[in-house]
Amino acid sequence: MSVVIKSQVEMTSGLLRSLPSRAWERLRPSLVSFDMAYGQVLQHQDGEIQHLYFVNRGLVSLVKTMRDGRTVEISAIGPEGVADPYALFGIDNAITESVVQIPGTAVRLSRDILVREMARDESLNWIMRKYMRFAVEQIVQTAACNRLHSLEERCCRWLLIAHDGALSDTFPLTHHFLATMLGVQRSGVTLAARLMKRAGLIRYTRASVTVMDRAGLEEAACECYGTIRNELHKILATKTRATSGGCSLQSSATNNNIR
Repeated sequence: MSVVIKSQVEMTSGLLRSLPSRAWERLRPSLVSFDMAYGQVLQHQDGEIQHLYFVNRGLVSLVKTMRDGRTVEISAIGPEGVADPYALFGIDNAITESVVQIPGTAVRLSRDILVREMARDESLNWIMRKYMRFAVEQIVQTAACNRLHSLEERCCRWLLIAHDGALSDTFPLTHHFLATMLGVQRSGVTLAARLMKRAGLIRYTRASVTVMDRAGLEEAACECYGTIRNELHKILATKTRATSGGCSLQSSATNNNIR
């Protein structure tokens, strides 16, 4: 699948900005920035993992597909994370499919290059291991949330995650998509959306939603959103590399396909 390569981009990936300066300088020449389109598959389930994708803006869902074709989201990657992090620790083939749910921009990096740099830089290795632990914790929290919390609470949680990723109050969303991601019937999501609209939390059309009351959404959501965000902030706050005016990335003209 072809991608739009950008020669320069403001670096907003929280994980990349948290890297030690020396690690950043070694990785920087190998980073390729590109535009993510809605529905774009960055990594196919069971496919060989050759690259990792650091999100600057947008949202990437890690989706599990069952034998009967039904799908459910097990995790979501926004401007603070990377897909697919498991590749860094001995997993060669993707466990899930990585699909762009909210368009934006991302940075692609060769798995082999990152693994090599982790082997030579203990601080980089430590940060990526901390993120890997967070990624597992996020999946565990999502599993518990899907079992124990109400649909309305889960909808609010997902809208907050989407709001974070979109970096905008308005972003594309359909009831069908949200129902698929949450693994529930569309009718249930429609009812929950109506309740949120009546409460003044959101405004929506057939294909998009606007967050009207962020604080209200946070109050209505289950504990899972706050728990995950707090854990992530601990990782990103460990060491933040100072930047001024964003970081420029050099594009690779010879490698313009996602594999």
